[in-house]
Amino acid sequence: MSGFKKVALSLVMALGLAACGTATPAPTSLPATRPTNTPRPTADAGVLAARVTVVPPALQTYLQRVAASLKNDPPVLLLDGLPDAQNQAQQLAVKDPRFQVNMRAQGTGEPLRNEIFGVYTVLPSDVISATQACKQDVCYRVEMYSFAYNIGSVAIVDTTAAKVLSVRHEVDQQPDVSPELKKIAVQIAVESPEVAAALGGKPRESDAVMAATKTGLAQSRCERSNHLCVPPTFVKNNRALWAIVDLTDAALVGVRWTEVGNVVPPSVSEKRLQDDVVTKQFCQTANAITRNGWQFEYVITSSDGLQITNVKYNDRLVLDSAKVVDWHVSYSAKDKFGYSDAVGCPTFSQAVVVAFNGPRFYDLTENGQVTGFAIEEDFKSAVWPQPCNYFYKNRFEFYTDGRFRPVMINVGHGCGNDGWYRPILRLGLAGNNTLSAWDGAAWKAWTTEQWQAPSAKYSPEDAQFKVTDATNKGYFVQPSHGQFKDGGRGDNPFVYATLRKTGAEGDTDLITIGSCCNDDYRQGPEKFIDSTPEPIANSQVVMWYVPQIKNDDRKGQEYCWADTILKDGIFVPVQYPCWSGPMFVPMK
Repeated sequence: MSGFKKVALSLVMALGLAACGTATPAPTSLPATRPTNTPRPTADAGVLAARVTVVPPALQTYLQRVAASLKNDPPVLLLDGLPDAQNQAQQLAVKDPRFQVNMRAQGTGEPLRNEIFGVYTVLPSDVISATQACKQDVCYRVEMYSFAYNIGSVAIVDTTAAKVLSVRHEVDQQPDVSPELKKIAVQIAVESPEVAAALGGKPRESDAVMAATKTGLAQSRCERSNHLCVPPTFVKNNRALWAIVDLTDAALVGVRWTEVGNVVPPSVSEKRLQDDVVTKQFCQTANAITRNGWQFEYVITSSDGLQITNVKYNDRLVLDSAKVVDWHVSYSAKDKFGYSDAVGCPTFSQAVVVAFNGPRFYDLTENGQVTGFAIEEDFKSAVWPQPCNYFYKNRFEFYTDGRFRPVMINVGHGCGNDGWYRPILRLGLAGNNTLSAWDGAAWKAWTTEQWQAPSAKYSPEDAQFKVTDATNKGYFVQPSHGQFKDGGRGDNPFVYATLRKTGAEGDTDLITIGSCCNDDYRQGPEKFIDSTPEPIANSQVVMWYVPQIKNDDRKGQEYCWADTILKDGIFVPVQYPCWSGPMFVPMK
């Protein structure tokens, strides 16, 4: 065994990097109770020695830092090289008892592996009642990950007042990985014999794309044990090789191929993505609009895309907030691997697909008449439409007759021609409401938190749900099944209703929720349904809507796809977008 391998293996065994023991998770809100059992390394903790021929330099240094962090008080690996203000924020966070609840095993007090993944400037989308001081003071959002329990923790820190304003813990959720972990993942992939054998030679680190995006792989530790996994991806000859790296075990767990279609050189054009302008005007500043009887505020979030808040129609509050918190992308029904895409601001986040210019407004027309308007924001990878690059649109439509529709658009190209896209739409309904579902014969009120699988049952109003207040006024909810003349082929959505928790469960910017690749109800929102579902009749309800959209690259049938063609001697992109989202129709 090489010296590098001995060092890595001994550190893996000592640190318990596998952390595969089934643990009782801490609750999602404070006061938090730590898990009652101590995570232990599994028998295959020596997987690093078996899978990594050469321990990359970045990994060797990182493992040494992790080992040292477990001897600290508190035991947590901090981010190095931060500016003074951000370093102050992480130092304040890790000293707060509320932030420390998952750092040691209950009963034994043994140190557990925790790491600060990011320290970001607080944006307007993070501000709630508990963090109002951030409207005047300098505040940061500190994100930490517990490898032992697969818990993401978020602290909002006021560095002006030198205090932690709020803390929350999100079970089975993972913050966006740090640049250091991204580099480690790429080096593990590049040094892996399996990757070199598949590609016909060792790739360069610069060839890897999507290396910071979280992924899963069926029947691997990524899924069985909820490990933190990312997929450095290498495109070659119309195919993409996914090198799925388990960052909890620091090991390659598998390689998979997908077909990506035409590969052409990226176009060279003037850079239009003005990160500083977008960040200042639309991320750090909340904007307002009044038009066609509607009014609301809008802002681009760190990782939840475009968010609208305080939505009113004719001065009546309709929505507290609406946003798309994630895009889940799956490329194999069998192996279930893919991406959990976050979209957001071009700075202050690790979102992979970032805002491209600012929001735009469009007139909506029906039968040649203007009947409303739409606000739309593009989130685009830098060299789209190259393979393994993505282009999403957040869109909200508002009609003068009181209808409104949140719309999720995927423009492709993606990283395979056999993909399923599942955007996670969160709607915070205003006031106290009851959500009812059509059972084929009558409306049935949901009295407790629950979810519904895709249904083919529609009411006479072409609706599957309705939202009503105490006076029985409200909206019919019509999922898309091709009736909106936008080319949509149907949403087939999972729908969830949960009780709103102020400052939690997506009330502020949400770290990645759920697995990328489940094809059942386990899309993420189910995590917010308590083991004993809470009553939600005539309450503040959050409605979650998750369409399921299949891409298609067949000639003449393209959908959720983009291609590049040669026109007049240059390569130009061709779009085949797919639209999804429900229409809310006022009840008469």
